[in-house]
Amino acid sequence: MAATFTPAILAHTGAALAALGVGALVFLGRKGDARHRLVGRIWVALMLVTAISSFWIKGSGSFSWIHGLSIFTLFALAGGVFFAATGRIAAHRKTMANLYVGALVISGLFTLLPQRLLGRMLWSSLGLA
Repeated sequence: MAATFTPAILAHTGAALAALGVGALVFLGRKGDARHRLVGRIWVALMLVTAISSFWIKGSGSFSWIHGLSIFTLFALAGGVFFAATGRIAAHRKTMANLYVGALVISGLFTLLPQRLLGRMLWSSLGLA
């Protein structure tokens, strides 16, 4: 089966890349003001698109361990929003920071491994695989 950029892969990749940038804005900006809340909501929405769209991406036709991370991400996002809404700011900050690093940065690096669908597509398009 030839790897192609399906609508799910495009939505997933686009949302993940946007979430990387928007998340950086959240971390670098002031906390707790209206701008932080707006940009944070945008980040959560992008993370929801990233996590949910992953269920339509199956490199070998079945789910992999990274889909478990998507399920975890959905629950952690709900927890992070709940913590903010209930004034548990330290828990909110820790949850969202861990999601940014774990669900975006670390898992993003794993998806770029040559045996993964997105990694195979990237490395072959660059002529390196």
